[in-house]
Amino acid sequence: MAATIQYATGKRKSAIARAWVAPGSGEYQVNTRTLEHYFPRPSLRSLIQYPFEVTEQVGKYNVRATISGGGPTGQAGALRHALAKALVSLNPALRESLKKEGLLTRDSRVKERKKYGQKGARKRFQYSKR
Repeated sequence: MAATIQYATGKRKSAIARAWVAPGSGEYQVNTRTLEHYFPRPSLRSLIQYPFEVTEQVGKYNVRATISGGGPTGQAGALRHALAKALVSLNPALRESLKKEGLLTRDSRVKERKKYGQKGARKRFQYSKR
């Protein structure tokens, strides 16, 4: 086992999450607010708690996180990535189950840039033959 408090960084789109995970009763503090207050949507909360569910560690660790950039979904994905990395640092035996679920891989999908001469990234301006 490593140190009692473990730090990890996670990224998703343009969001960056820094998480400190320590043994405890399962409390979350995100940007000095509770998880329910910071992420009101239940789907985002379940997304964040997924690394603990996969490793059967629900309620065993306290999480303190700071998140910046991006929107709610990107921030939740960044926090999930950070929590998965922190769990592996705390207990390397959990790496296989987290890796199998794809939680340790950074999701590199970002919005494609708009191209000149087009309406958007892929959509063209309307073409008129005559």
